[in-house]
Amino acid sequence: MKISDELVKHIAALARLKFEKDELAEFRTQFERIVAHVEKINELSLDEVKPTSHSIERSNAFREDEIKESLKKELALSNAPSAKGGFVAVPKVIEES
Repeated sequence: MKISDELVKHIAALARLKFEKDELAEFRTQFERIVAHVEKINELSLDEVKPTSHSIERSNAFREDEIKESLKKELALSNAPSAKGGFVAVPKVIEES
């Protein structure tokens, strides 16, 4: 498929790209090569190929939810650099206006 300079400019505008005149010919050649490759792929017969979302078979990796005992608050706060009133104490980050 032959791609015109106007088509390259249109595609560039959609992608918000700007080409200099000397770059235009180079990008037109690259676009032509890409389209030729896609056209070659379209020649393949894919009637018997099942659609896939992954290249390998996958199964659900999630486990069932189970109720378990939570971590004790004291143990969870034991690694905090500073804890006050049962919460992790952090430096104030909001300035007053």
